[in-house]
Amino acid sequence: KLVDLKPEVDKISDEHLKNLQSLVNTVNSMQFKIGQLEGQKHNFLHELGLSQKKIIDMQDLFSKEYGTFDINVTDGTINRNKDEK
Repeated sequence: KLVDLKPEVDKISDEHLKNLQSLVNTVNSMQFKIGQLEGQKHNFLHELGLSQKKIIDMQDLFSKEYGTFDINVTDGTINRNKDEK
């Protein structure tokens, strides 16, 4: 029969506890930061959707006012087909 010579302990060592607590704190901090980033991402996606809707509305305005929404964004030139000129 084998005899276990290691005494049974009720707690881990202070060094192991500090290492474990440090790792858990790091994981918690990263999860919190990821949550913040996801919130920012949601807000950016919402703003993007609103901006895209504004562009569509502007295209409708240009189509009614200028007959096309094909506009050079750099200088405002209306790009017309050769047939339209």
